[in-house]
Amino acid sequence: MKKVVLIVVLLAKTLLSMAQESQTAYNFLRLPVSAHVAALGGDNITLTDDDASFIFHNPALIQFTTDRTLNLNMMSYMQGTVTASASFVRAVGSRATCGVSGRYMDYGKMKEMNDRGEETGTFGARDVAIGGTFSYGLSEYFTGGITAKLAASYMGDYNSLAALVDLGINYYHANSEWSLSVVARNLGGQLKAFEDEFERMPVDLQLGISKRLIGSPLRLSATLVRLNDWEYGIGKHFVLGGELLLGQQFYIGAGYHAMRASEMKISDGEEESVHGAGLSIGGGMSLERLKLHVSYAKYHVSASSLLINISYIL
Repeated sequence: MKKVVLIVVLLAKTLLSMAQESQTAYNFLRLPVSAHVAALGGDNITLTDDDASFIFHNPALIQFTTDRTLNLNMMSYMQGTVTASASFVRAVGSRATCGVSGRYMDYGKMKEMNDRGEETGTFGARDVAIGGTFSYGLSEYFTGGITAKLAASYMGDYNSLAALVDLGINYYHANSEWSLSVVARNLGGQLKAFEDEFERMPVDLQLGISKRLIGSPLRLSATLVRLNDWEYGIGKHFVLGGELLLGQQFYIGAGYHAMRASEMKISDGEEESVHGAGLSIGGGMSLERLKLHVSYAKYHVSASSLLINISYIL
């Protein structure tokens, strides 16, 4: 009976955690945390703005973050689910920057059933990840970064734990405003499985580029995601974004995530619809010490998500 309950728990968690058909654990780590990134499609590793939430997407980018920045984030996901995250970035000397981060996702209460289909109570499910990041200016143009993190998943009386690493490197030329990055996210494995079988990690190898058109407020970005997984054609790996930089304080942006649109496609037997999946929009403002970013997109077939970031320089 114990195994039957576990199967029900795992199935419920899988259905709730992501609409995407992934065979990996800890898929909450695939969700965007930065509203700026989310506005530009949901995956971007090349933005060099002063934004502490980039720590979740490319550890090298905190090199561009102001010392002692506290960042708080919250996203609506689906009914009964709460997701939140936070980070803090601190400069260390003239070339190094470090940070700490954490994210949390609670899926609420679900029914627990026995092998006869009888309800025996309720159980909770939640995911947690905490990490430490170090970034260093390798040269005038190159910056490298690493994040070491622990991710845990809790489902009823069962739990699992994984040790993961994100690696990132960024090239940024301030005069031409070219930015290029390579990132490997979620490298590692489980230290403790739910039972005897260890699960695959949501490893994601990404390559990205951003360019602001000189003399123009337009900045364009393109990111290739999941380059370690070629189940899809090359076109499905693209995330495209564009934004209007309205002076030094404001921006508005939009993006398209081809793989998310493909994975969340719904078919009724005759017609297929992406119901807005893959599209995103957002904007933000940066004041002297306070920064606010907001984005709107769809990460689950049953609901749209509003992601809000607030950062404050202490």
